[in-house]
Amino acid sequence: MEIGAKLAILADAAKYDASCASSGTDQRDSRGKAGLGSTEGMGICHSYAPDGRCISLLKVLLTNACAYDCLYCVNRASSNVPRARFTIAEIVTLTLDFYKRNYIEGLFLSSGIIRSPDYTMEQIVEVARQLRLQHGFRGYIHLKTIPDADERLMAEAGKYADRLSINIELPSETSVQKFAPEKDVRAIRRSMGRMRLKIEEAGADRKAPRFAPGGQSTQMIIGADAATDADILTTSANLYGSYGLKRVYYSAFSPIPDASSVLPAFAPPLVREHRLYQGDWLLRFYGFDTEEVFAGTDGMLPLDMDPKLAWALRNRDRFPLDVNTAAREELLRVPGFGLKTVERILSARSIRAMRADDLKRLHVPLKTALPFIVTPDHRPTQLADRNDLATLVKQAPSVQLSLFPNAA
Repeated sequence: MEIGAKLAILADAAKYDASCASSGTDQRDSRGKAGLGSTEGMGICHSYAPDGRCISLLKVLLTNACAYDCLYCVNRASSNVPRARFTIAEIVTLTLDFYKRNYIEGLFLSSGIIRSPDYTMEQIVEVARQLRLQHGFRGYIHLKTIPDADERLMAEAGKYADRLSINIELPSETSVQKFAPEKDVRAIRRSMGRMRLKIEEAGADRKAPRFAPGGQSTQMIIGADAATDADILTTSANLYGSYGLKRVYYSAFSPIPDASSVLPAFAPPLVREHRLYQGDWLLRFYGFDTEEVFAGTDGMLPLDMDPKLAWALRNRDRFPLDVNTAAREELLRVPGFGLKTVERILSARSIRAMRADDLKRLHVPLKTALPFIVTPDHRPTQLADRNDLATLVKQAPSVQLSLFPNAA
């Protein structure tokens, strides 16, 4: 098979993996140095760094052949799809050629399981090793690791990769056993634990060899099983706390050809995936815990409004807050207030009292925020019930939540 045909198959097969972002990596620049690639340049937008820089990646599988038969996976062993496999040399050549043409700035490499976990992991690691050591490639590299592979191979992967990921796939061990019986949740968690120790050891000692400076991430498939949003975010909170993950990615289940009857016939609404990212941010950066996010609900985030607004509407007794006296932790819970906005308010109010016009200049969505705050020139009208308040707030234009913690 020609390399172009392989690329068409294996790039398409990689699209189901959401866990490829380049945030948190070392800042390396090849200008004035011997080496290729840079994590500081600009190019085709595929992923984003925390400051919003676009990072272009060649996102591809080594092979879409797989010995595992995970029911939700289009590349499962029993799936009737065209198969292809790159050699190590082909992946290396593609990466270098695409970089030189300014198509990409890095590589995201995953693979189906071929022969054995160790053999597959050896192939993945060798691609990164050759790029780094033989070709001086200084661009971003993200490797998908195989949890059952030998610990030595996992350690070697961290020497060359900026970020490593192990996909947990589903939020409960019961679901993993049902949909992906060859996978072992305990093995996945053991690998995450070992990876965390190595990352922390490298970070604590400046003289230690680099090890995955961008940390580790994982992915959960949404809508393949009956897990609620509460189940999913509870698992995410545990993963963040136990393994120091940089990101949990949420990927809406996509129906596949010749699917098992235990899978749903339809994909979940994509907005559910978006709401989970918003809920994830509430847990990580806004001081919420899963119990309060879902208190008084059926365990699902509402699709028609963001979860912070939904929480505020269920907890009207906490509002309105005085913008000029409320603590940072309280301000972070005001609908329409982002992390950067709150820091600007705290800084500005130390000089003089903040008024509604001042918030407007900070680009605060006032229709969303005003029902929940008090300023010297504004006090919200007492509304009769939750529906009145929800209707008023939802008249504000919808704003897409930034995926970056320092966004306004």
